[in-house]
Amino acid sequence: MVKVRPDRQETRANIVEVAARLLREQGAAAVTTRAVAQAAGMQAPTIYRFFEDKDALLDAVAEHVFSTYVSEKVLVGDSDDPVADLRAGWEAHIGFGLANAALFGLLTDPGRRAPSPAAAAGLEVLRARVHRVAATGRLRVAEGRAVELIHAAGTGAVLTLLSAPPEDRDLGLADAMYEAVLQAILTDVPALPADDTNAVTVAFRAVVPKLPTLTDPERALLSEWLDRASGPASGPVAGSAR
Repeated sequence: MVKVRPDRQETRANIVEVAARLLREQGAAAVTTRAVAQAAGMQAPTIYRFFEDKDALLDAVAEHVFSTYVSEKVLVGDSDDPVADLRAGWEAHIGFGLANAALFGLLTDPGRRAPSPAAAAGLEVLRARVHRVAATGRLRVAEGRAVELIHAAGTGAVLTLLSAPPEDRDLGLADAMYEAVLQAILTDVPALPADDTNAVTVAFRAVVPKLPTLTDPERALLSEWLDRASGPASGPVAGSAR
């Protein structure tokens, strides 16, 4: 592994911080390689020694801004209540989007050639939290479906709020959206076989990978059957902020 010299690390960090400041103060249109280079006191070609293109620079900015946001908010890890953790993740996602409007718009831009690593990491956290809820028997839809619903609702809520002037934003909209999603994906209490067969199917699907007595092909086949039984198939979810 090639070691990065401290001076090179400092230069890269400076470029990212300058780009983040331009994005925050002047918006996405201001973040060009020429403008970033000028603000950082270097020639434009120098940027390409650290970042392949503008998208790569913006990905680094996204990771930097999100890590700063997390450290300032002192977000905690998972608790003993998977449903409460799901709500905490939703609130962090809404808060980050409203605090970083320009960056959120870039991360959710459908014109990006590939999802941002920061958005992909946030989506993995969401999948893990939905999986924990499924394992308790509280999920009435397939895990993939639940992830898609939460992701779509969260992104839509942030973009809708950002479209209004700050003084006119109704933050209760995000709460109402979340409650509507919960009604669609959760049972009221952990399901029993006679109460909600679909929730039981989803819960069983969540623990299939851990069944030690089955072979890999048997686990794959059982998972396929349970996916069919629990609802419509769900494809991969594209891009997000946390």
